[in-house]
Amino acid sequence: MAEYGDIRTGRHCIFALHAHLVFVTKYRHRVFSDKHLSRMEEIMRAVCEDFECELVEFNGDANHVHLLVNFPPKVAVSRLVNSLKGVSSRRMRQEFPELVRHYWRAQRLWSGSYFAGSVGGAPISILRQYIEQQHRPA
Repeated sequence: MAEYGDIRTGRHCIFALHAHLVFVTKYRHRVFSDKHLSRMEEIMRAVCEDFECELVEFNGDANHVHLLVNFPPKVAVSRLVNSLKGVSSRRMRQEFPELVRHYWRAQRLWSGSYFAGSVGGAPISILRQYIEQQHRPA
């Protein structure tokens, strides 16, 4: 895949797909410190590379993380999220035994839900106007 700024190319497509992802900890417990978030970013960056995605931006707080991911059209966001949450939960538990108390009975670091929003490009109103103004053949 070639890259031209934010625009990437695959074999049969040209794309610029970005998603804003937010994961919260189980029961919104305050779990993370700066060292946890630094390691979490490394783990999530590696998972993104496995999916041929790019982790453009990462940040977080004690009970949630934000990711900006550039991904190819062949990647289902739900599968990417599943891997990001699963791998990070498992690795954080292995590397930081003190976090085990936050995993509760379900042995999960993350809440089952997540936020995913598409970002970038023109606002919907501009896209709608552009499409409406296209000329149909007679």
